[in-house]
Amino acid sequence: MSRNVYIDLDGTLTDPYEGISNCIGYALERLGQAKPAGDELRRFIGPPLLETFEELLGQDLAPRALEYYRERFGDIGWRENAVYPGVRGALGAITEAGHRCFVATTKPHVFARRIVEHFELAAYFTEVYGSELDGTRTDKTELLRFAQRDQSAGKESVMIGDRYHDVVGARNNGFRAIGVTWGYGTVDELRGAGADCLAASPQQLPGLV
Repeated sequence: MSRNVYIDLDGTLTDPYEGISNCIGYALERLGQAKPAGDELRRFIGPPLLETFEELLGQDLAPRALEYYRERFGDIGWRENAVYPGVRGALGAITEAGHRCFVATTKPHVFARRIVEHFELAAYFTEVYGSELDGTRTDKTELLRFAQRDQSAGKESVMIGDRYHDVVGARNNGFRAIGVTWGYGTVDELRGAGADCLAASPQQLPGLV
């Protein structure tokens, strides 16, 4: 059976740690705030950025921090990224099996498309779905609902991602949820959110789909 396969970007297709951490650090520096030490920023990769800045700075400063973040991200941060080993092979096997793949990320689609094209992943995807710069569709449930309406809603759908937002968004839309453990979520996080199964490497994805 042909399926619609929605795949998260950050922490699933690519490792964005360098770019995201540098851009968060830049935003905090512009506001005269200290950057969290070491790997503390890892937990902020995946959730909507406005939520991250609200946690770090409070609601008043968060919108300005997001502006500073995008200032650097739009210039260089989006390129400080790397495709995980094995991802291209997995995408090739999934599409060759007759499934249609879509990027589904809460990152603004203007940046998501740029990343997918720059790292030569576009050929594997029918469409790239992301949020708007005004904050529309930064919730994964809302994003997947929008994507499903845009595509064939009658098809069986699968969501692949590394954080609980991906799993919860999938379950809220009736998708099967595959959690990946090479990204930024933990096994406990993914299982606790209700993932149907877990993949320890990209090579396992075609069989699980």
